Amino acid sequence: MDIFTAEKRSQIMRSVKNKDSKIELLLRKELWNQGIRYRKNYTGLPGKPDLALTKYRIAVFCDSEFWHGYDWENRKKTIHSNREFWFAKIERNIQRDNEVNAQLSALGWKVLRFWGHEISKDVESCVTMIRSVIDHHLSNQ
Repeated sequence: MDIFTAEKRSQIMRSVKNKDSKIELLLRKELWNQGIRYRKNYTGLPGKPDLALTKYRIAVFCDSEFWHGYDWENRKKTIHSNREFWFAKIERNIQRDNEVNAQLSALGWKVLRFWGHEISKDVESCVTMIRSVIDHHLSNQ
């Protein structure tokens, strides 16, 4: 049984953004303040990365815990309504994320995926990781 009414759940699901989410905006603002430039929702690559640092061939994804299956084996125990639909939906999202990672790697791109809670709690660590990949890229030129 869902903890929300059908109307409330519908309202919540309608408000979910697929771009310009809070976590994405937080990471983008920090990168921009540190002089790291990027393209957002870059359609020129598989998976349309949330951020693409084309100069360094880095694709960054800001993944929310629910939609991308964070701790999926435990999380799926908490889903009580429409389980068949949600299990298929989220497991396909996890599979698609892995496929996109493989495609981008095959194209020579470094893929970084950050969970929403990582960005929210410690955006600086995420930026540090991006900077280290940039530094690695620059040292190999």
